[in-house]
Amino acid sequence: MVHAPRVVVHGDEFAAAEGAAREIAALVRTACERRGVAYVAFSGGDRITPMFHALRSEDVPWNRVHVYQVDERVAPDGHRDRNATTLQAELIEKVALPPTNVHLLPVTEPDLDAAAAAFGARVPRFDVMHMGIGEDGHTASWPPGDPVIEVRHQPIAVVGPFNGRLRMTVTPGVVAHAHDIVFLVTGASKRDPLAKVLAGDPAVPASHVPADRTVVHCDRDAYPG
Repeated sequence: MVHAPRVVVHGDEFAAAEGAAREIAALVRTACERRGVAYVAFSGGDRITPMFHALRSEDVPWNRVHVYQVDERVAPDGHRDRNATTLQAELIEKVALPPTNVHLLPVTEPDLDAAAAAFGARVPRFDVMHMGIGEDGHTASWPPGDPVIEVRHQPIAVVGPFNGRLRMTVTPGVVAHAHDIVFLVTGASKRDPLAKVLAGDPAVPASHVPADRTVVHCDRDAYPG
């Protein structure tokens, strides 16, 4: 049986962001109720800020949440290209999250491969992973056609350059073990790649996320139906 992600279509990008935030918050609460702690990983993207704003208004036991990154560009701390810059400014610094519960990818280390291996040895099984889809169908930092899509036993990899920068990213093996994956997909430019993901097109990197544990929150512009 071929599984497809569950899709929730919203009226606009802000409603989609709020829907994704509610979903993530509910999954975090469930994990905390079951085990006392939740492990969450966030992707970046130019449309992520509304979701962070919505998530700040949700009932989340932040003192029991550990925050990770799905992927990151190799750039200096504070650089506008860094996913961490938005993550810190729009979420981490605005909620009661203990500093020891923040785990950013070590992209400023001189030996990126060694840093990725050391960080990967401590990566947990994630309760929730937030992901997006690029116009080329990538998710995380898995470029179309890149061999990283086949990696299962190495948790963190260095890839690229991709769109001008080296990247550090979780591998498909990590995503395959996540309890739940929440996609936020908005804008007309994402309609074609989302259609390919929903059809299970193996040439699209985002199709390699386990569909049976995935929910897609999208707006009408992105929905291909």
